[in-house]
Amino acid sequence: MKPKSKIPGDVDEYIAGFPVEIRELLLKIRNTIRSAAPDAEEKISYRMPTFALKGNLVHFAAFKAHIGFFPTPSAIEAFREELKPYATARGTVRFPLDQPVPYNLIGDMVAFRVAENLEKAKAKKKKKPK
Repeated sequence: MKPKSKIPGDVDEYIAGFPVEIRELLLKIRNTIRSAAPDAEEKISYRMPTFALKGNLVHFAAFKAHIGFFPTPSAIEAFREELKPYATARGTVRFPLDQPVPYNLIGDMVAFRVAENLEKAKAKKKKKPK
């Protein structure tokens, strides 16, 4: 399942390109991410909704049979046990459309990524010469 072939200008446009039942899932995922990362910026990157805070946090996208969630390899590793019911790859998890979306798990993974990005930014700042 793909939105309109044109690259969406923003997350609202991306979500609007899907049928109602998929839009509802995408909106809930978006709101879950916003709750866990209220200071993150929304943008389109790699043709999908992306949240960034001191660098990319997570991406998500709708496909024919699943929602793809892209929280980076570190988050996949950190939540390996919780992700056992789902197909995963190096930095990706697939949530099948015929199963409930684990919004709490998504929120936990986003919170993990926020802490990770803030820590990396803090470490970079300390390395800069004065």
